[in-house]
Amino acid sequence: MSRKGFLTSTAIALSLMTGQAMAEIKFGALYPFSGQLALLGEESARGLEIAVDEVNANGGVQGEQIVLERGDAVDNNQAIGEARRLISLAGVKAIFGTYSSSRSIAASQVAELSGIPYFELGAVADDVTGRGLQYLFRTNPTAEDMGELIVQMVVEKVAPSLGKEPGDLKIGIIHEDSAYGTSVAGHQERYGEEAGLNIVTTQGYPASTVDMSSIVLSLKQREVDVVFQTSYQNDSVLFLQQANEAGFEPAAIIGGGGGYSMLPTAEAVGNDVIEGVLDADFTQYAVNTDFTPGLEAFVETYKEKYGETPRSGHSLNNYVGALAILEALDGAEDLEPDTIVEAMAGIDVQEGDTAAGYGIKFGVNNQNERASMMGMQWQDGQLVTVYPDAGAVTEMKLGN
Repeated sequence: MSRKGFLTSTAIALSLMTGQAMAEIKFGALYPFSGQLALLGEESARGLEIAVDEVNANGGVQGEQIVLERGDAVDNNQAIGEARRLISLAGVKAIFGTYSSSRSIAASQVAELSGIPYFELGAVADDVTGRGLQYLFRTNPTAEDMGELIVQMVVEKVAPSLGKEPGDLKIGIIHEDSAYGTSVAGHQERYGEEAGLNIVTTQGYPASTVDMSSIVLSLKQREVDVVFQTSYQNDSVLFLQQANEAGFEPAAIIGGGGGYSMLPTAEAVGNDVIEGVLDADFTQYAVNTDFTPGLEAFVETYKEKYGETPRSGHSLNNYVGALAILEALDGAEDLEPDTIVEAMAGIDVQEGDTAAGYGIKFGVNNQNERASMMGMQWQDGQLVTVYPDAGAVTEMKLGN
């Protein structure tokens, strides 16, 4: 046993004998726990909680048990206010979050000005890391990863499956109009144009919309073959339902994360509607586990803790990012902000060594340069990995 392990074990034993609580360290968990984005916010936070449980069971961070102080980022203003509260009143050493890009951008600015590290585990928009903040680190894949992967899927899999050349397909891009959807759509346009795709329309809308019938009609009138939608859960469900009601049946629908990876979305629209729909997103659960070591153990732990199977890969990706960060912090000399920054620079996890498949190493603007996404498809009520081949468990099924 190492000296550090011996000291940790001794501290635990002494605390049990004396009845005294172990020393604690506070971290913020800033997610949308209520409001429109609560389902994926809560799902994301569950991944962080499982990582904390695992680290605490192994002695915590630097011999101290981790306590998560929750903050509810129900909207941008609340995210700012909660970040201030977590830092000034709760005294957290760092903040983990936040799933929503716009809330992450708002709250991380508060943390940066306070000199408090902010670990983003799930928001994809460009501006999360694009601002060059010193204390912000993002472990998850980005909007650019998502946009590029979707175009690659069309070129390498969708078009061949339909027996067409990629440039012969009419592409319609629709997206919720916050930083998240706008970032992804921009990359879809750029990579699509480079690949010679025929993008016939790009349309944004507010995520809170209650009617997408005009967008559906526009896509139908333009005879769109493939729809790219970047959305949260409510607008994913709304589009799929209204497209079905209008008899709009494109050859392929490709979601960009958000609601498209969630079982509750499939349940809301029904298997007949969701069948064959594609999704480019964080690693999900029907995947080649040779590429994702630890995934099956994560699923079992999740089921034991929450009494149900994971609802989305957001929990898995938050778990993977948080675990790498917490293990790095355990090896740091202390938990001062600049020491934490140094510890993050030392993280070097190779591809294929995490339960999400991708590796972790922070590069330009503290973005994880080894993060990547996968392509999935709803088949027989299950979201299965179909792209890339290294992670796939079955073939993509399109056309008759």
